Amino acid sequence: MIPRHLDTLLLVVDEGSFDAAASRLGVSPSAVSQRIKALESDVGRVVVRRGSPVGVTEAGEVLVQVARRLRLLEQETDDRLRGRISERPVTVGVNADSLGTWFRPVLRTLAEQGGIALRLTVEDEQHSLEMLRRGDCMGVVTASADPVPGCEVEELGVLRYWPVGSPALADRLDSEDGGGWENLPLLIIGEHDRMTDDILDLHGIIPDVGRRVSRIPSFEGLNDAVVAGLGWTVVPVPAATPFVDAGTMARLSDDVLEVPLYWQRWRLESDTLEALTDAIHAAAAVGLD
Repeated sequence: MIPRHLDTLLLVVDEGSFDAAASRLGVSPSAVSQRIKALESDVGRVVVRRGSPVGVTEAGEVLVQVARRLRLLEQETDDRLRGRISERPVTVGVNADSLGTWFRPVLRTLAEQGGIALRLTVEDEQHSLEMLRRGDCMGVVTASADPVPGCEVEELGVLRYWPVGSPALADRLDSEDGGGWENLPLLIIGEHDRMTDDILDLHGIIPDVGRRVSRIPSFEGLNDAVVAGLGWTVVPVPAATPFVDAGTMARLSDDVLEVPLYWQRWRLESDTLEALTDAIHAAAAVGLD
């Protein structure tokens, strides 16, 4: 495999099309296509699914991981030779609840150390492994302890959640004519958010596809929507506690959801990944149970 072909594959994946990759490289789309075909000829497999945007096959996912690892090693080698820190970002996948709570000190630590550029992708902890498989991220915070091939798994701790709503919504739930859980409006942060279903299961309620559901794709916005009375959801205990103490949120039951979290990262000797991993473990030791 020619490194130039792997670099071209990365650009096609990151840019989403042959035309955009060609523009970045300063060559024609035909030249990009020829490089991809040469790569596919070398490995004897189709690696790119032509479409808009383009995708990668299972073989392509393996090559994207390899290409990103090679790029990271090249960057770190260049850093050492030049005596500087690379400005290119380390890509990490993290769920919104973690980013809004225990993960924040990681950002502070990296800022104090200086030199590590970070590119965060927010994805549900139940689905972040797909980014790791595709090679989109070098590491992810996930709820899965099953390692992705080529990666190692490290336990971080447990993030606990309360079901919460506004005080008025809590009163409605407790009232005789409130209708119970099945009639309360619901809040979710994204299409993969299913933790509220776990609460309903505890109360013997089958999730109703017809109920009123509001999607708020922001951790802070979701909390604001709870306080405003738009609906109920589950919120991490560290984030919910100040609101509950202030009386602007109310726990809807004594239920507590526990979500174990893990750090999955490339199995690779890298000073940058080690520094990031150390910062994540230090933050988890303080912010998770």
